[in-house]
Amino acid sequence: MKVLVYGSLNIDLIFSVDHVVRPGETISGKSLTKSAGGKGANQAAALAKAGLRVYAAGKIGADGRFLTGLLQSYGVNTEGIVEYKGDTGQAIIQLDKNRQNSIIVYSGGNGAITTEEITRTLAGFGPGDCILLQNEIVLLKEAITGAKRRGLAVYFNPSPYDRSIEELPLDMVDMFFVNEIEGAALAAPPEPGKDGADTPPEILDRLVNRFPDAEIILTVGEKGAYYGRGEIREKADAPDVEVADTVGAGDTFTGYFIAARARRFPVSRALAAACKAAAISVSRPGAMEAIPLAGEVFNS
Repeated sequence: MKVLVYGSLNIDLIFSVDHVVRPGETISGKSLTKSAGGKGANQAAALAKAGLRVYAAGKIGADGRFLTGLLQSYGVNTEGIVEYKGDTGQAIIQLDKNRQNSIIVYSGGNGAITTEEITRTLAGFGPGDCILLQNEIVLLKEAITGAKRRGLAVYFNPSPYDRSIEELPLDMVDMFFVNEIEGAALAAPPEPGKDGADTPPEILDRLVNRFPDAEIILTVGEKGAYYGRGEIREKADAPDVEVADTVGAGDTFTGYFIAARARRFPVSRALAAACKAAAISVSRPGAMEAIPLAGEVFNS
């Protein structure tokens, strides 16, 4: 199986701060780190580190050439990454003293992808392969429909969630990866008269009811993750670790769950492996560099 990750490629500027800046406030950062990022790049790195054949596609400027070099060092095929004359996507990340983050994203090349580039990239894939998408690039509808026409399985992480996602052919998605916020927004409306926020199992049930043909993976941070399809429900707890940095934890989980299923792990074991990988990643600073290798997750 070949995995195509068509997604965002960003330059991350990470500011360590006492607290996330408030409106009208100016604060001093304790440190600044420049690194590779973007959900597409992070997920491609996670899949490659987990041992799969991974192909990354997207768009960067000359300022982002180091991204392709880094992905290649992890074993990612980067022939689908196009360089253009504009800027690479940028993310400004505020990382507070509690290791929580707040992020501002500029699309750059992620917003300049063309239909022709998508068609050309998909030509190298077919039945038995899959495509992993997020909501950080343009032309998602074209990517989903084009992948389906070629017989690929479609995996979708609708992050960050916005109402444009409802305009996509979501019935073509084979597997959704969502957190509680994204899951609640994407799920069918709750029952009339219900008071209070839905619990994760209730969100999962609503998602399964809305997308009966898809597998649903709902992550709940330090509380672990849930799986649902049809009548099947599974839950895995997250290992307790000291958190150094939460950036990229969800991307690590996504890559390792897909890799575990490709190894034919049962769902319960795949959830546990993905939770373990995400826990290892948050115990280390950084995004791609914090993602564990397959041996740390599958052989220990």
